[in-house]
Formats: sequence, C-alpha cells, structure tokens
Amino acid sequence: MDKLKKLKEIDWRHLKWKDIKDIYVEFKEIINYLVFGVLATGVNFISYFIFARVFNIDEVVSSGLSWFCSVVFAYTTNKIFVFDSKTKGKKALLKECVSFFTARIISGILCDVGTFAVMVKVLHINDVISKIVTQVMVVIVNYIFSKFIVFKKDK
Repeated sequence: MDKLKKLKEIDWRHLKWKDIKDIYVEFKEIINYLVFGVLATGVNFISYFIFARVFNIDEVVSSGLSWFCSVVFAYTTNKIFVFDSKTKGKKALLKECVSFFTARIISGILCDVGTFAVMVKVLHINDVISKIVTQVMVVIVNYIFSKFIVFKKDK
C-alpha cells in the first residue's frame, strides 16, 4: 500500500524525469516483467504466425511451438532483467531452469495450448482472438509462478 500512496502523491500533470525514474525504481520488477512479457508475447505471436501461416502447420501445433520459443526467451530475460537471479553453481541453475520450465509447462498446457485448442477447435473462435485471450491468461499465471516459486528470494 505504501507504493500506491507514493503514486497518488505524484503530480501527473507536471511529471518530471526524476518522477519517472522514481516510479521505475519503485516498480522496477513489475515494469520489467511487463516489458519483457510484451516482448515474449511478441516472440509467441511472431513465431506462431511463422509456423501457422508460413509453414502451414496446424494451429494447435503452431501454438505449442510458439509457446516453446517464447519460454526460452522469457527464461533468459526474467532471470537477468526482471528477477535479477544470481544462482550459484550448476545444480542451483538447473533447479531454477527446471522449475521455470515446469511452471511454463503448466501454464502452457492450461492456457496457451489447452484453452487455445478449446477456443479454436471446440468453440470455433478466431485463432487471433484466441491467442490474445490466452496470452493475457499466460502473463498473469506466469508472473505468479515466477515471483513466488521460481525466482523466490530467500529471506
């Protein structure tokens, strides 16, 4: 709540660079997560359209392949830029990587592939609309997994 109080105190009509910097510092993790989440979503969409439209691969298979591409991108950017993970040793790195991919598999099966398949194949909703809906779901679920499980800071 303290962060919200600080946001309310800013004079948004006369925003200064210092205010922008302060906002970024205060909300760095969330801002970076959203920025790199948007980029990961871009990777997902672009790779989906390449697989589905250029290579004419089935929509559901294309969705699975695009999910994998975006997860590789997301792990790298989340580790370095979002959660500033400083794993020590190969075992810790492997554990972190496996937990990240496991969390993404869960969200991928539930949201990105499963919900997408139901929307496209069962409900006959346009594949682009279905991708938009499932990507919003994926961003929310993935932040929760990453923040509280994968990159959880030890107290």
